Amino acid sequence: MLKHFYPKQYVESVYEIPFEKLAKKGVKGVLFDIDNTLVPHGAPADEKAVELFARLRAIGLKTCLISNNKEPRVKSFAQAVESLYIYKGGKPGRKGYIKAMELAKTDKSSTIFVGDQLFTDIWGANRTGIKSILVKPINPKEEIQIVLKRIPEKAVLWFYGRQQKKTRKKTYDD
Repeated sequence: MLKHFYPKQYVESVYEIPFEKLAKKGVKGVLFDIDNTLVPHGAPADEKAVELFARLRAIGLKTCLISNNKEPRVKSFAQAVESLYIYKGGKPGRKGYIKAMELAKTDKSSTIFVGDQLFTDIWGANRTGIKSILVKPINPKEEIQIVLKRIPEKAVLWFYGRQQKKTRKKTYDD
């Protein structure tokens, strides 16, 4: 049952994902959460995020932001990084992920999702059939509803780590 929440890969930061390698392996689109994945919760796009999205465009990857946030937050971030976006995405529901792939003109086999929360970001991507990458949250300061979700997430991640050691699963780097 817990496997529904397991990411394909778990990394320290979005900024260490080898997007060039992923593109060579057939990835054409990357869907992202914003808050605590790309920037601290509520922060505007910073120089690192702008440079990351420029790099992704340069290697030919389509991007789309999927956030459960309201349009003003998501639209301003998307404009700063020049990305497609979905606001009020309804994660972990599948609709937002499917709509994002339609906008980016990608499909399940050529799309990955990057986010910081197991029970919204990763579970939604997995339910949709998209490979998922979990990143560690950028900032420990979060809204109370997210702080409360982090408690069961720790247990799931413990089992995930144990399973990874047992099977030595391949990651995107392999």
